[in-house]
Amino acid sequence: MKPLKSLLKLNPKSSGRNFSGKITVRHQGGRQKRFLRHIDWKRNIDLTAKVDSIQYDPNRTADIALLVYVSGHKDYILAPHDLKVGDIVVSSETAEIKVGNCLPMKNIPIGIEIHGLEITPGKGAQMVRSAGNTATIQSKEGNIVVVKLPSGEIRSFDGRCKATIGSLSNPHHKEEILGKAGRKRHMGVRPTVRGVAQDPRSHPHGGGEGRSGIGMKSPKSPWGKRTLGKRTRDRKKFSNKVIIKRRYVK
Repeated sequence: MKPLKSLLKLNPKSSGRNFSGKITVRHQGGRQKRFLRHIDWKRNIDLTAKVDSIQYDPNRTADIALLVYVSGHKDYILAPHDLKVGDIVVSSETAEIKVGNCLPMKNIPIGIEIHGLEITPGKGAQMVRSAGNTATIQSKEGNIVVVKLPSGEIRSFDGRCKATIGSLSNPHHKEEILGKAGRKRHMGVRPTVRGVAQDPRSHPHGGGEGRSGIGMKSPKSPWGKRTLGKRTRDRKKFSNKVIIKRRYVK
């Protein structure tokens, strides 16, 4: 089904270049022309809406659902896994616990699967937005809601933050086989050359006679920074206080 024209906007290409034309992000460029679909991240309309269609979105891994509100207004949302055409959904403080409904996390029972979590009340969905993902409410204390995220991280949220009931659609996305290199080029991804295949001036892994290893105990980026294991997160990051358990702690 064709997308609604009034909800489309051209998605501009930067091909990994900054304002002066220099490449600042490698391996980008030459992708297929795309249009951005307007997604209603905030779900502020307190009216019932009917699911008109489930559509593909080239800019994201999950499918999207076109909602038609009783007022006639139309908008897209991320489609939950079991949402069907013709279903009725609503965004309200007292909404029913039903797939596709959106309500504050303080009003969602413990153990319910959710997606599209707000970090700041009223800012719109920022977490758990990719195909097949789901978070789970673990506990509640006053206005604080504790949620387990798909990564395994356990984090506390303000109870006024909204979330949508259900897991996201297209759970088999990670099993998709691209089939050929050209498919990746259409997605805007250019070829990547291994560091060990380069000369020592271009990469720390380069050089050596014949096929050789990286020649160091820890791999490095092209700019000499250690990778794989070195933590780069800011020790004073504002969100540290809301993280109860880090994702890499077993």
